[in-house]
Amino acid sequence: MVSLTWPAALAWRLRRQHLEPRDGTSVPAVVGTLGAVAAQLDPSAAELGVRARLRSSRPGDVDRALADGSLVRTFAFRGATHLMTPEQAGVHLALRTSSRMWERASWQSHYALAPGDWPALRAAVREALTSGPLTRAELAAAVTTDARFRHLTAAFTDPSATFLKPLAWQGDLSLGHPRDGAMTLQGLDANPRWTGLPDLDDAGPRAVETYLRAYGPAAPRHLHYWLGQGLGVRSTLLRRWLDALGARLCDVEVDGEPLLVLRDDLDELTATAPTAVVRLLPQYDQWVLGPGTADPHIVPPDLRPEVSRGARVVVVDGVVAGTWTRTGDTVRLTWRPGSPRSTDDALDAEIARLGGSPAAIVAG
Repeated sequence: MVSLTWPAALAWRLRRQHLEPRDGTSVPAVVGTLGAVAAQLDPSAAELGVRARLRSSRPGDVDRALADGSLVRTFAFRGATHLMTPEQAGVHLALRTSSRMWERASWQSHYALAPGDWPALRAAVREALTSGPLTRAELAAAVTTDARFRHLTAAFTDPSATFLKPLAWQGDLSLGHPRDGAMTLQGLDANPRWTGLPDLDDAGPRAVETYLRAYGPAAPRHLHYWLGQGLGVRSTLLRRWLDALGARLCDVEVDGEPLLVLRDDLDELTATAPTAVVRLLPQYDQWVLGPGTADPHIVPPDLRPEVSRGARVVVVDGVVAGTWTRTGDTVRLTWRPGSPRSTDDALDAEIARLGGSPAAIVAG
């Protein structure tokens, strides 16, 4: 079995995620590599995370990709809002629908909808969105003209958007550009890049491959965190997809820990040497969300509470070494005690990339 160190493995992962070097060629290319980019709370954070991986970029690149359909914004992992390419959305939403949450007794009781009611409801939603994006209230008004769905007005307009999520998971709608601060919903059928949901046993191995390409080397527990906890996929399905990949997977040992990679990636992985690099990443960046904040190889346990609450992270050689804040044009860093530090020149260059000026660096 091939043996590696974590510094070398993380150097390869930095390369795969277009963080070292920054060589992403386009917004869709970066998002497609990552599988998904969290975009729940602050759209500017998602844009910063994407632009941190691009060879060149300008403000508004993410919005332009959404406008031309090369990206979609939809409900995905843990029910939160994510950016995905249409292809990756199809793959991951196919996994999310496998839970068939809307068929649970609690859902049937709460929304007064039987599983057999959903095909007609979905058709009504798609028909209502053919004329363009609608607010939740406008969509509710259109769909509830049908007596069968008249009781669903509050469900459509509930601020939690819980009722809308299965419609997104099944590919009936995605999130549009906000209108006067209000969420809008749009049909996916109008996007020429949208090809629908693939078969589950086609989508599953593709999702596993996407994860291992960007977040490997990884253990089955990482896949369970990302696809199981994140998308509600059953453990039996994950095991079936790993078995289906068979010889395409390869075991490696990273500082004594047995992990998985794709066999096609093994040569590049073993040829990658540790790197010295600093990156300032936004809150909820995929660098930490992909493996999860509980992974101590990425997030030291004492920093996990801050990172989980949305701290912006300073990453040195792939490991979270501190946090940063910005006030106006001033960037202030707080180092974790004992963490490796970056050179002043590299740090100054990273702060300049953000368009800021360095403040006194605060010891942790």
